[in-house]
Amino acid sequence: MNATENGVSAQHKLAATHSEGQVQKLATEAGHFVAITVFHSQTACVKGVCIIASATGVAQHLYQDFAIWLTVQGYHAVTFDYDGIGLSIDGHVKQCKSDVLSWASNDCPVVLDAVEQQFSGLECIWIGHSVGGHMLGMMPDTKQISRAITVAVGTGTWWYNSPSTKRVSWFLWYFLVPMTVPLLGYFPGNKLNVLCDLPKGVMMQWRRWCLKDGYAVEGEGQWLKERFDSVSLPIYSLAFSDDEMMSLKNVDMLHAQFTGASVTRHVIEPKDIGQKRIGHIGWHRERYQQLWEHVFAPILSTKG
Repeated sequence: MNATENGVSAQHKLAATHSEGQVQKLATEAGHFVAITVFHSQTACVKGVCIIASATGVAQHLYQDFAIWLTVQGYHAVTFDYDGIGLSIDGHVKQCKSDVLSWASNDCPVVLDAVEQQFSGLECIWIGHSVGGHMLGMMPDTKQISRAITVAVGTGTWWYNSPSTKRVSWFLWYFLVPMTVPLLGYFPGNKLNVLCDLPKGVMMQWRRWCLKDGYAVEGEGQWLKERFDSVSLPIYSLAFSDDEMMSLKNVDMLHAQFTGASVTRHVIEPKDIGQKRIGHIGWHRERYQQLWEHVFAPILSTKG
């Protein structure tokens, strides 16, 4: 369905009740919808609103446990799916024309605008997981965000990946993606049991960046460097010692590109939160509540 079909304007939102939150579909200038879910805090004094920006291929509903915990802490929470993912798929993913940069240029701004309209006057905190943290340096501006928490965020440069992932990354970028995506018109992650089905533009752009030492900034050039440079808000970077995707070098290289921001890095080991494993995906599940209580809560209570 086109974004303006039946007179639906770019500001119009289709709402429906979804589990603990309210689903809204936001129309972008590019002509597609972005689905968000709003979780309202019922506390007497709401402290702010947290936007949870997903990792690549991780549907927003998987962050529900964490979003609900945020509401108990006194924050409204908003999750969303990028175009071609989860509730933001319109038809088959093969029809999706988005790439990572268009997620940042089209999808993130409408989410920020919706949050500003619905929660005017409240502090806006961006919690970016993996590529969700990259969005800070790729979106047109971050003026609506007061501070950010990045979780398991680093460059995708494959030769700096954690040792357990290097072989898989090499196979993915030099064989699997170039063999399947041009042929099928999308990445068939569901059939391959690798990530999930992803748009062609996303995978090909991601591949190109992962084959460069400087990742996306080297791949795109000066204009993207300037966007990263322009980010001036406080960033709290959470890295996990057993992250199979991101080495600490990956993490540091990505955050070094935020030259105008104040970056504070925290490295968490599983034993610190009574767990045997954290990894790249899963910290947002209910069983990691000790992580939320001992790491996220103090950061959220810190102003600026």
